[in-house]
Formats: sequence, C-alpha cells, structure tokens
Amino acid sequence: MSNNLYPLLQTINDPAELRLLARAQLEQLAAELRSFLLDSVSQTGGHLSSNLGTVELTVALHYVFNTPHDRIVWDVGHQTYPHKILTGRRERMASLRQWGGLSGFPQRGESDLDAFGTAHSSTSISAALGMAVAAKLKGEERRAIAVIGDGAMTAGLAFEGLNNAGVADCNLLVILNDNAMSISPPVGALNRHLAKLMSGQFYAAAKSVGKTVLKGAPPLFELVKRFEEQAKGMVMPATLFEKFGFNYIGPIDGHDLDSLIPTLENIKHLKGPQFLHVVTKKGQGYKLAEADPVAYHGPGKFDLGVGLQAPATQPKLTFTQVFGQWLCDMAAHDPRLIGITPAMREGSGLVEFEQRFPERYFDVGIAEQHAVTFAAGLACEGFKPVVAIYSTFLQRAYDQLIHDVAIQNLPVVFALDRAGLVGADGATHAGAYDIAYLRCVPNVSLACPADENECRQLLSTAFAQDHPVAVRYPRGAGAGVAVQAGLETLPFGKGEIRRVGKGVALLVFGTLLYPALEAAEKLNATVVNMRWVKPLDLALLLAVAVGHEALVTLEEGAVMGGAGSAVLEALQAAGLQMPVLQLGLRDEFIEHGDPAKLLSLQGLDAAGIEATVAKRFANLLEPGRLGLKTVA
Repeated sequence: MSNNLYPLLQTINDPAELRLLARAQLEQLAAELRSFLLDSVSQTGGHLSSNLGTVELTVALHYVFNTPHDRIVWDVGHQTYPHKILTGRRERMASLRQWGGLSGFPQRGESDLDAFGTAHSSTSISAALGMAVAAKLKGEERRAIAVIGDGAMTAGLAFEGLNNAGVADCNLLVILNDNAMSISPPVGALNRHLAKLMSGQFYAAAKSVGKTVLKGAPPLFELVKRFEEQAKGMVMPATLFEKFGFNYIGPIDGHDLDSLIPTLENIKHLKGPQFLHVVTKKGQGYKLAEADPVAYHGPGKFDLGVGLQAPATQPKLTFTQVFGQWLCDMAAHDPRLIGITPAMREGSGLVEFEQRFPERYFDVGIAEQHAVTFAAGLACEGFKPVVAIYSTFLQRAYDQLIHDVAIQNLPVVFALDRAGLVGADGATHAGAYDIAYLRCVPNVSLACPADENECRQLLSTAFAQDHPVAVRYPRGAGAGVAVQAGLETLPFGKGEIRRVGKGVALLVFGTLLYPALEAAEKLNATVVNMRWVKPLDLALLLAVAVGHEALVTLEEGAVMGGAGSAVLEALQAAGLQMPVLQLGLRDEFIEHGDPAKLLSLQGLDAAGIEATVAKRFANLLEPGRLGLKTVA
C-alpha cells in the first residue's frame, strides 16, 4: 500500500485505532477506503457494487460501537470488504477469494471481528438476536447489530427473526441497508412499501433533518416525532417495523456521516429492539457501477479507467446459458412452462426468458421455500414449473421439496445451477450435497449431464416426465461440446459406455466424464457415462460389473451418501461383491479458490484420477489381464 495514496487508511489496523481519529478525519478515511476498495477489487475480482455502498456505514458502525465487544452481523456478507479492510486484513486483500487467501464473506475463523459467518441471505436478524439474548442472560452490556439489505428482507427467515425480536426485550439493533436491490432488482410487496417510504418529501425531509437537526444531536424521540409529523398520513399510520415491536428510526442517508454517526450514538443508549432505516446506493462513488450495479455486482478483474469490457474472443457457452436458451425454446414449444427464480434472474440465466415470456416469469424474491411450494401449487393446476435455483440454495427449501412436491409426486423440474465446486465463493456456495439429499427422496429423479449438449437434452427429458426431476450442472463452461438446437430427449434413466477397456470400469456421474476419459487412456479402463443417479441404469451397471474386476465411481459431490453409495447399494441388492472405489468430494468443507486447483486438490482432475486408480488397482491394470465380458 502506498502511504501517499492512503495516508490515513494505512494507519488503521483495527477498529480501536479508527475510534482514536477525530470526527473531522472520517470523511477522508471514507474516501481513501472507497478508493482502496476500487483499486483492490479491480485487481482481484469480487463483489463490488454492494461494498461501495457500505463504506460510510461501515466507518460509522466501527467508530460508534465498541467492536468486537459489540457484535456486528452482516447479512449475506458480500458487503463486508470495507469491514475487512478496517479490521486488520487490508494487506491481505490481494489474496481475496483465492486458495489460502481471504474469504469473500465473513468467517469466524478469519477474525474475531467477524461475529458470525454468513454468505446465504437473511440470517443476520436471527443470529444477532441470539447474541443479544446471550448478552442479557450473561448480564453483559453489549450491543448486537444486524445489517440487512432490503432484498434480504423478502425472506421468511428475516420476518421470523423480527417477530421473535420484538418481544425478546433485549438490546438489538437492526439496520436496514436500503439500496433498492439485492443482486437482481428486488420484487414483492415489501419492496413496494419501502419504495413508498423513500419517495418524494419523506426522503427529502430525512436528508434535510440528518444534515441540520442531527448536528445538534437532539433527543432521538424528538427526531422521530418530527418525522412522524411530516410523514404520518403521507405513508401509513405506523410503519411495518413498529408493528413488530421495534422503535423505528429513519430513513436517513447512509452516505452522510453527519447523519449516521449522531443517529448511531443516540441509538447506542436506547434500550430494547431498535430499527434504523438507512438509504445507500450500490456502486456509490464509481460512476460505472452506479449506472449498472448488476454488472458490477461480482466482476472479475478489470481496468478501473475503462470498466468492464467484452472478452476479445468468444467464450465457451456456459451451462447457465445453455439452460437459459433451453428454457426459452421449451416455453415457446409448451405454453404450460412456468419459470421461477428466487431472486437470481441473472445468475440463473432467466433474463431473456423474462423479456420474452413476462407473464410466465416469476421472481419470488429471496424466498426459496416459497419458490418451491409456489411451483407445487402451479403443478397442481396443470402447469409445468421449472425452478431455476442454485444447488446450495435448494438446501433452504428441503422440507418443501419433500412435503409439497415429492409426496404429491408433482411434475416440477429443478434446474440446479452451481452443482459441485464453485471456486471463489467457497464452502457456503458449493453444490456439494444435492446428490445425497435428493436421491433419498421418493419420487424424485436426478440427472447429471456430462456436457453442454447433454444438459439441454436431459432438461428436455426431465420436462417430459410426470414427476419431480432435478438436473444438476456446474458453474461456468463445460468441455465445449456443440449444443444442438432441438428439444430432443435422452432415454430416461439410461447411461452409455463411452470407452471400452479392461479390468477396471470408471462409472462417471456428470462433468468428470472428460477428465475420466483422459485418465482412462493411460489406465486402459472402461468409462461409463451414467447420466442418472436416480434411477440408476441397473442393467448397464450390472453388465459392466460382471465384466470387470473393480469399479470406480466419480462424482463432483459429497462421497458420503452420493452416487457411489447408490452404486454400492445396487450391487449389494443384486448379490454382487467386488472392489468399488468411490471418488468425489471428501468429508470436509472446501474453501474458496480456483476451481481447477480445488478439483486437483480433491484428486478429481485427470492426473489425480489416474494416480488414485493406478495405486488402488495396480494388479488389475496389467495389459490384457481381463477384457470386457458383457455389455448390455
């Protein structure tokens, strides 16, 4: 870090040093922090728009509150880079989201100032309430603060936390960071309510009061009284949050330290549940991000002076793009198709679908449970819902999957994006568990396409069924296989042999097919593209088993309870005993890093597969030792 560029910021290594600054120095600190953040993220990639929007709020929170004694819980956590920079991790920002480097989200093991690990939405109020109640039970004077965005407020968990907090009689502060967005633009009645609170005279009055009245720091109830005199009757008799038992304050300008600091200092001395509504702007201070906060939500490396640029060469088609195009094509073919996303329009590839079929597009907000039961209701009435959801987010709707979809055997298609490892987002976003948690549910089928074209074909196959089917596919691009334009299906529950070898057969579930084929060339092993975890292609499995002396299962998912376990169960049921090596993700949380490196560390690249199989079955890999006897 250049001392000339960041003379004040480079002196701050923990919040205690920040609190030694004079109030007049904080504007300069915020400016340096925003500049450093821009410079850092442009060189590493990462979440940008959301972090630019929380610079002043972060400075004010650490200046007013005695962190880490006072606890701050950041919802989702993709707005915590300013927090990381101010809490002793400034010099490690160059390692952000890389193997062995800083996480892109709060982690308790990374710093005692990360009070709670977050990365999924809407957990902050419940977690901070737990901390506030713990302080009360222990007789400790401390504050628990939840910082939650307006997009995250659409989730039921946030309201469950509010409902409990309003009667808990403890010192909890909930800060609503209202930036009019989550990742995609927010939806739903709550956001419309917040928009009304922000409109016209109300917001103008808030900013005016924040810059004038608050400088004198009058008693907070006087401030609230003035807001009520100007706003009540203009908006509604009482705010939604007061109905939950909170003392509601705001809205105030979240980029104005002259509003933030006196307000927070007043709130610090109030007892009971408090709710502060601050208004920020995603991308604040960087015009390109302000103009397009969605594009700059999580960019890769880029030139600050130029901004995001289209790649010089046409990149390979991603699985998300394959899904998005399939969804549009199938919707044009079948009017029963309904597309549903829990606030991940861009991430799940539904932008074109929304434009072409707006009446059949439903963004339900960050409400995965509702998304699944909503789909079930549509299916009951003859529609064919497709729920586009990340594997890691479907975990949040597991009860609905079982109770509302599977038990009723409804024809809902689950398009599971981000299956397997996800690279820089780390353990919280890895789709490691969907094979294990889906294959044990009756009526649910699960397909694992090996490449882009097979992904399209298996989506069509899933849509053609009259029961729940999930299709799992990874983040990013695949092998680069050309995608056919039609809506052809593949045989339901059937796999294929891709290479005939001797002694050992590799049974592959998903995109590990291609490194398996590469390894098999050196091992002279048979390779089977299983395609389906459930139902297993039993005829193919048993034919391959009797023709080989050992089997190896390969999956980019948790080994425990995964596809390999399904193979073992099937062999046992058939009365076959033979060596089976299960390769997949080990029983550990896999942290952030380059996806190729992470696969290598798990032994799931071509070299790793070859080495592991050769070591385990060296005696079976002698040339000509055993040929393939039976293949169905």
